[in-house]
Amino acid sequence: MKIYVGHASSFDYKTELYKPLKELNLEGVEFILPHEHTTEPRNSLEQMKLIDLMLAEVSYPSTGLGIEIGWANALGKPVVGIHKTGTIPSPALVEVCREMVEYSDLYQVSSLVGTFK
Repeated sequence: MKIYVGHASSFDYKTELYKPLKELNLEGVEFILPHEHTTEPRNSLEQMKLIDLMLAEVSYPSTGLGIEIGWANALGKPVVGIHKTGTIPSPALVEVCREMVEYSDLYQVSSLVGTFK
């Protein structure tokens, strides 16, 4: 299962998002971390065509993330929104996210990912 991880660039996503997701070591799951090695823009639309699921960290507003969520939705890819406890994501996300999950610890996401295999 290929999971594209979308997020805003306005927080330390390498430490707060990528690191915990990589440590989950979920068998059969490949996380596509678009800015793991570079912050340069990339063609995420082409990547969206190859994924099974988009995991969108929506704790912080981001126009670019909104565009990626729209692409995934338009391509018929399920989008799951996750946000930190205490944050309030945009109400518009309810229309495009299959599920919206609040978390206090990203390790909670491992059980969520298992439901989409």
